This record gives sequence, C-alpha cells and structure tokens, in this order.
Amino acid sequence: MRIVVAEDLYLLRDGMVRLLEAYGHDVVATATTGPETLDALLTLRPEVSIVDVRMPPTQSDEGLRAALAARREVPGLPVLVLSQHVEQLYARELLADGAGGIGYFLKESVFDADQFMDALERVAGGGTALDPAVVTKLLSSRPTDRLTEREHEVLGLMAQGLSNQAIGERLFLSPSAISKYTTSLFGKLGITDDENHNRRVLAVLTYLGSV
Repeated sequence: MRIVVAEDLYLLRDGMVRLLEAYGHDVVATATTGPETLDALLTLRPEVSIVDVRMPPTQSDEGLRAALAARREVPGLPVLVLSQHVEQLYARELLADGAGGIGYFLKESVFDADQFMDALERVAGGGTALDPAVVTKLLSSRPTDRLTEREHEVLGLMAQGLSNQAIGERLFLSPSAISKYTTSLFGKLGITDDENHNRRVLAVLTYLGSV
C-alpha cells in the first residue's frame, strides 16, 4: 500500500516507517505539521495515511483538522488517526460523515504490530477500526446491564469495527450465531440494525454516548 505518515516525533515516525516497510508497504511521504499533512494527503491521495492528532504549529488538534479537511475534499480518503489519550470527541468527529475508511488508535497500540497492521488494512479497505482501549472506555461510560456477557463481548468487537465474520472468528462462533447476538443486542439497546458496516459502528457509539 501507498502510505503517508504524519507524526512530528522523530522516533515514533521513524519507527512506524520501518514497521510499514518491513510489512512490504511503501511510505510515499512523511509530514511533521498540520499544513504539510493536508498537502500530502490531497496531493498524493495515499491508499491510507497515519496521522497524529496533535501536531505543529499549534500542538492542539492540527493533525485531526488536516485529516478531516482532506476527507471533505476527498470523501472516504482512508485515514487512521493516532492519539496519546482517549478523547471521545475525536471518535465522533471522525465517524460523523459515515463514509468509512477511518480509524482511531492510541499511540501505544502501534507497538502491537499485528493489531496495528490489521487495523490499518481494515481502514485502507474502507472499514472502521477503533482501538480496543477506546472501546473499553466508551463501554464503561454507559451501563449495559441488559446485555448478556456474550452480547457485551460482541458489542465491544462491533464497536471496534469488526464485521460479523471477524467477530465470529474472534469468539469461535458461527456467522449465524453472531447474527442472532447482534440482532438481540441491537433490540435491547434500541438501535436500528443496518448492514452498512460503518453505520453500525456509529450507531453503537451514538448509543454509548460517545457521539
């Protein structure tokens, strides 16, 4: 894949470039500021990009703003955003357009190479990928006592952006069993089921109060 890496910390940026190249991907550009990031995304139109939320010149949310601006110009442009801490508002802004091809991960998760690369490939394919730590915080912010233990597991994996097939593989359950669990939990949570993968994630997060 052709990838842009936007990260102002040299060690992390260099480490990600080396990791991506080790997995056979082509890093076509790196950026260290918000304006550089926006220019690279719009000029190169990478298959996926990795963008730090906080970047110069303001060290606020320059990276996030660049990613959102690029996606307004190129709907569905795949972007995986990295953050130092869980910020529920970022999940809302990133998922709001419902176009897919979006991810939100904590920087510490980059060191789990297999998990990180799986998320990156999912985002590149137009899917959604949320860091498990982010989902855990979102789930804990609203009681889900009406759900069974298994339904709670399915909900957490669904909120991460996994498809029914992927959830079934994680939990060693058949697709039909996962379908029954999702139908049941959507009913209990008052969410309208939707086959659109990204809308399902957005619906779950909306109910949980993150968006």
